[in-house]
Amino acid sequence: MKTINIQAAKTHLSRLVEEVVAGEEIVLAKAGKPLVRLVPYAPARAVRVGGQLAGQIWSAPDCWAPDDDVFAASIEAPLPAPRPYRYPMAQPYDLAGQCVAESTPPPTA
Repeated sequence: MKTINIQAAKTHLSRLVEEVVAGEEIVLAKAGKPLVRLVPYAPARAVRVGGQLAGQIWSAPDCWAPDDDVFAASIEAPLPAPRPYRYPMAQPYDLAGQCVAESTPPPTA
C-alpha cells in the first residue's frame, strides 16, 4: 500500500491511475492523514430477477388452507395412562444381564 500526498497526486495522477489498474493500492493523504483510497473501477452487478423456477414448483391446492385447531384438540384429548414406577433391582446383574444372585449358591454357615 502506497500513501501519497494530495499535491503529489495532482501532479502524477495519470501514473497513479495506471498503478491502481495494475493492482496496487494507493491512499491519498492530506498532512499525513489518510483521506481517500484509490481502487479500480468494477462494473455494477446485474439486478437479480426472480422467476427462474416458474412452472417447476407446485403446491397442493389445500396447502394454504387453515388447519384444524391443533391446540384445542390437544386440550380435549385424554391424557395417557401413567407409567408405573420401577424400583431399582435389589439383585445384582453382571455385564451380560444375567442375575448374579441366581447363579451363585447361597453362603453356607
